[in-house]
Amino acid sequence: MFFMSLVMSIQAPIFAPYAAKLGASSVLIGIMLSVASFTNLSGNLIAGPLVDRFGKKVFITLPIFISGTLFIAHALASSAASLLVLRALNGFSLAFLIPSALALLSSYAKNSQQQGKNMAINGILGTIASIIAPIIGGLLGAGIGYANTYYAIGGALLLIGIYTVYNLKEKENVIVVNSQAKPLSFMQVIQNPHLKVVFLTGFAVMYIHGVIIYEVPYLAVEQGLSTAVTGVLFSFFGVGTFFSLSLFFVHRFDPVKRLIFGLFGMCFSLFALFSGLLALPILLFCIGFFFGIMMPAMATAVTDAISNEGHGRAFGVMSAVYSMGMITSSFITGVVRDVVSPYFVAFLIGMLALTLIGYARLQSGSTTVTRTPYPY
Repeated sequence: MFFMSLVMSIQAPIFAPYAAKLGASSVLIGIMLSVASFTNLSGNLIAGPLVDRFGKKVFITLPIFISGTLFIAHALASSAASLLVLRALNGFSLAFLIPSALALLSSYAKNSQQQGKNMAINGILGTIASIIAPIIGGLLGAGIGYANTYYAIGGALLLIGIYTVYNLKEKENVIVVNSQAKPLSFMQVIQNPHLKVVFLTGFAVMYIHGVIIYEVPYLAVEQGLSTAVTGVLFSFFGVGTFFSLSLFFVHRFDPVKRLIFGLFGMCFSLFALFSGLLALPILLFCIGFFFGIMMPAMATAVTDAISNEGHGRAFGVMSAVYSMGMITSSFITGVVRDVVSPYFVAFLIGMLALTLIGYARLQSGSTTVTRTPYPY
């Protein structure tokens, strides 16, 4: 996961200007990101049951090889249309990797707190990669060109795939985190009231994250900034995430409360962003900080609700929700950015999600009270 994050994040500051160089408009760039997320969503829904049935390693290694080949093809793209097709195929291939990797990682934990630490350590390593990689990507894009950078990304992924084949070990005998939970079917995962809160939060978080991913690199095109400067801006987001993930004591708190706290913090940071209250690097640090609070909490909340036999389905649905957030944010941002601030739209969506989560928790508390028998 560290190597994947490192290599994949290299392309963050160069994709928008590369697509623009091939003739893509701002709307088409948004569509490209949306299509990749849509195919990723489709793959997530397919991946969950397959991971539970056939194991995790095969669905980690194979997508890495396919994605490496597709990134090399990115360098050979001659038009925006061909880049669109490649993005769609790559999104589908990577859809199998994340649910498989998260399910495998969770299988090594003996209890909920250890799962939270495992996810946090994974997040720390990924964040370190996300801090370094955009700077590397920006420098590579400015130094050797966009096409050659994609050659480097594809070749690195193929090497990672070879490493994974020989070193990744799948653990079969696992300890169930919540022995009271029963394996859930696909529909039960979607209908689980505890998971609905997690999925709603995940959608809002990834919508906000999608706006950041779209808007910050677009500065390179819109304001004439170099990709190196754009990479440095992304680093502030990564540093904030790294800092919050390093606070291991937060795993003692209820994961749902961490989700609410983190989403409120992201919304407040967005409000400051479109209001111009603080400088962009500071606010990107804050958004990254609250993002780091939430991501391990979401994984822990999912695994607390179900047994190990349903982890593949649950993480598949969660990844699909993430993809849906990216689809919606990329498309809406590309359409409305000339009319209204995309940060303002993200703020409204985050606050709406907070309102719905609060209402759901109140309803849950009310239901619990009415079901409590009187002492007489």
